[in-house]
Amino acid sequence: MSVFEAMMLLCFGAAWPFSIYKSYTTGSSAGKSVVFMSVIIVGYAAGILHKIFFYFDWVIFLYLLNMVMVSIDLALYFRNQRNAAVKKIA
Repeated sequence: MSVFEAMMLLCFGAAWPFSIYKSYTTGSSAGKSVVFMSVIIVGYAAGILHKIFFYFDWVIFLYLLNMVMVSIDLALYFRNQRNAAVKKIA
């Protein structure tokens, strides 16, 4: 287990709850990037696969938690885009 890897994941993960909260409460997808969030999810998936195949330890749960948070933010992005399109039509 790497303390530095865990620290990195904790620091990166600390930002996502704020991003999720902002996406949920404002109903806006301004400033969000589907490509960026998708790349982050792929990166976390790679980290999870590395932990599964080469060095399984508890840090895998931080990868999973972060990946879930980014996925929630991505889902909120699509929800907000859909809501904006409906408002535009109406």
